[in-house]
Amino acid sequence: MDDGPWQTVVWNDPVNLQSYVVHVFRTYFGFSRSRAHQLMIQVHEQGRAVVSRGSRERVESDVQAMHSFGLRATLERTEED
Repeated sequence: MDDGPWQTVVWNDPVNLQSYVVHVFRTYFGFSRSRAHQLMIQVHEQGRAVVSRGSRERVESDVQAMHSFGLRATLERTEED
C-alpha cells in the first residue's frame, strides 16, 4: 500500500459472497490469494478493512472502483496524519 493521508475502507455487507470479495481484491488491487482472503475475513469479522492508502485522488479512484464492483467503500483520513 502507498503511504498517504487517505485510506480506502471496505465495509461488510449482507449481499456479496466472500469468494467474490476475494476476487475483487485480487483483480483490482493485485493482492495475493492469501492477502485478499485475510482482508475479506477482516471485513467479515470486524465489519471493515483498509485496502489502500495514498493521496485523496488515488483513494477516491479506489473507492469508485469498489462501488463499480458493488462493494461498500468509503474514504477516510488516516489516523497517522
